[in-house]
Amino acid sequence: MPPARRKSSGPSARGAQSTLAFGNRAKVTKPSITPTSKKPKPDPSFTEHIAKTIDSPEPEAPTTAEIAIEKQAKAAVAKPKTEAEERAEKVTDAQIKRYWKTKEDERKAPRVHQEGLSVNEKILRHFDLSSQYGPCIGTARMKRWNRANNLNLHPPIEVLAVLLKEEAKDNVKAERAYIDELLSSRFIID
Repeated sequence: MPPARRKSSGPSARGAQSTLAFGNRAKVTKPSITPTSKKPKPDPSFTEHIAKTIDSPEPEAPTTAEIAIEKQAKAAVAKPKTEAEERAEKVTDAQIKRYWKTKEDERKAPRVHQEGLSVNEKILRHFDLSSQYGPCIGTARMKRWNRANNLNLHPPIEVLAVLLKEEAKDNVKAERAYIDELLSSRFIID
């Protein structure tokens, strides 16, 4: 025999579903907010201050991270050349381009966001984002490459070759990871 159904005593029963009304009598609508045509006007002194800041950029003092990375780079230059650095100096531009072409061929699609960069910068940014060689934030690229080499992580010799070529051009910014620059950007709020 099937179990007996419980009968509720009306709509006040718990969990009872109310009946649906399809007529206009019980129509429920969401409250709407009418858009205001008046927009708040910005403070003119604030906009003048912004315009002055944009028009006349002041030379910024280097951050502590930039200073630390420059010191690391100078310390790496002061040391005598290692065997790896001697091998890296023998790497030609054609070998560097061939290395980058093999990295590009591993991908399904070309790197569209890096079209305006040089091959050297592309190689260095790829090295920055390769986590198997250790963290790139707060350390000079040369120091990171040497650390990975000492730990037998086999970093690409082409990266070291690019770093040595940039060092020969006195490009100090090549020692700092691009992502490190992004993370340590400064905002001035008055």
